[in-house]
Amino acid sequence: MNPKVDTLLSSTINWKPEMEKLRTVILQCALVEDIKWGQPCYTFNNSNVVLIHGFKEYCAVLFFKGALLKDNDNVLIQQSENVQAARQMRFTSLDQILAIEKTLKTYVYEAIEVEKAGLKVELKKHTDLVFPAEFQNKLDQNIPLKTAFEALTPGRQRAYNLFFSQPKQAKTREARVEKTIPQILEGKGLND
Repeated sequence: MNPKVDTLLSSTINWKPEMEKLRTVILQCALVEDIKWGQPCYTFNNSNVVLIHGFKEYCAVLFFKGALLKDNDNVLIQQSENVQAARQMRFTSLDQILAIEKTLKTYVYEAIEVEKAGLKVELKKHTDLVFPAEFQNKLDQNIPLKTAFEALTPGRQRAYNLFFSQPKQAKTREARVEKTIPQILEGKGLND
């Protein structure tokens, strides 16, 4: 048990009993406990295996290479269509965790075996990004903006594209583009 995780969980407001139980179960699987991304994270030979995190509606165990797990019990959830490797096991009560504790351990042990075997998730190549007209027009008119945007990592480019594409109204898309132009010109990602 890592004392930093004790401190983190003692300050947790939502899902405290559930997260403490998940921690106990995962620690029985002989993983090393640490904090990464502000959450309890469990590793094997310095490779991330699982992470416990809480959300508004649920708490979850995230399997970093969950896409490689068999999921015979059909309990793993892909967070969104953009998440390729990770999968979550979600919980909304302590009783739910107690009922599936044995299955959870089985999945954690399988995730450890995936790490031992050195398996990698084969990530799909992202097709060329299709930008909303409001952003494409700016790129066409502003060469320094286009150069700065193309210098960003593919992940940052996708994040901006998703951000620009989400609103239904052109006015909102235009406002988002205008707001982020200085950030792009500085070489920063959407959340930098």
